[in-house]
Amino acid sequence: MAGSAGSLTVIVAAAVLAAVLADLVKRPRVPGVLFELLLGILIGPQVLGWAEVTDFIGGLSDLGIALLFFVAGFEIDFQRLRGEPVRRAVQGWGISLVLGLAVGTFLVAIGFALSGLLIGLVLTTTAIGTLLPIFRDRGILATRFGVFAVAAGAVGEFGPILAITLLFSGDNPAKESLLLVAFVVVALGAAYVASRPQPPAVVESLQRNIRTSAQLPVRIAVLLLVLMVLLASELGLDTLLGAFAAGIVLRLALSTDQREELEPRLSAIGFGFLIPLFFVVSGMRFDADALVSSGSVLVRVPIFCALFLVVRGGPALVVYRRSLARDLRAALALLQATALPLVVVITQIGLETGNMKPANATALVGAAMLSVLVFPLIGFAFVSRASGDAALEGTERDERMVADLPDRDPFEEP
Repeated sequence: MAGSAGSLTVIVAAAVLAAVLADLVKRPRVPGVLFELLLGILIGPQVLGWAEVTDFIGGLSDLGIALLFFVAGFEIDFQRLRGEPVRRAVQGWGISLVLGLAVGTFLVAIGFALSGLLIGLVLTTTAIGTLLPIFRDRGILATRFGVFAVAAGAVGEFGPILAITLLFSGDNPAKESLLLVAFVVVALGAAYVASRPQPPAVVESLQRNIRTSAQLPVRIAVLLLVLMVLLASELGLDTLLGAFAAGIVLRLALSTDQREELEPRLSAIGFGFLIPLFFVVSGMRFDADALVSSGSVLVRVPIFCALFLVVRGGPALVVYRRSLARDLRAALALLQATALPLVVVITQIGLETGNMKPANATALVGAAMLSVLVFPLIGFAFVSRASGDAALEGTERDERMVADLPDRDPFEEP
């Protein structure tokens, strides 16, 4: 435990430093997750060797990614997303899936990859859990553009999770499908029960205890997360599916006032400790030696980064042509091509099953890290320009396309 305690101290210090650096760097505004990853690489065994990933720290990291998907599910307002946003998002991800499988098949044919399915899926992911805090902090989450972006990101995270659950959780696809149906039935049942009006005594108890040391609503939220993750695990499904579903169920169970009370507390647990710990540990696990010591690995990074943009981002330019102005379509293409958490998960599955070359796994994670750095910076610049253009031109169409967009730089402090 001494090793774990020392390593945990260094990791938490790295998480603090990452937040400080993200606050200090004003132009360009860099997401804190990038500093967490880079500092993780720096303190990890392949560079300074100040910290190691023990079983204890690995467990905290797993809890961190579960909480990341839990918070993502909790923050998604499906009332606002239903209709056109979800329809466009499903269309876009469907096109991405076809493109990804085609690219994966081609890469397998030329000997570049081992599994076209794995490569195809990893290219269709979106890091909505990483982007949501940026949307919220910059005042974009509640805008028309934000609704489309969140819908696209939710489908880009939920779709690959379902595919992984069906295709890589066992040797019997039919059995896995039945187990997935069973999980969905349980989740829907929980969502129905959660959406029913709460008895006045329950409401009063929750309101009273959220401001005391009992923190009852927070404990219930954590219990729900653990139960849904456990259910998914026991059914042989991906645990991230359980975490995501738990966040959705919890949101349905709470009133607007209750959500506003609970959200900062969940954010404190997640973004204050466990989620940055996951990203720092991901950096520590990153095979930096393989990246810098092999030219073949290094050259794959820009290739995969470009494929993220083409496969996941490209469809946005077509699917949203009647819904968003040109600059906003470009912004959405860049944002939904931003990937990371699921890339880490899928590459780990590929390595464990022998269906992914180590060089591709390293390059994909490197490309995902690059996407987190580059794509949001450029994407939010397009958002800012679109907002300015609409204000200058004042046309009805432009006002409709950028409705409620802030007229400031989204990377400026709110």
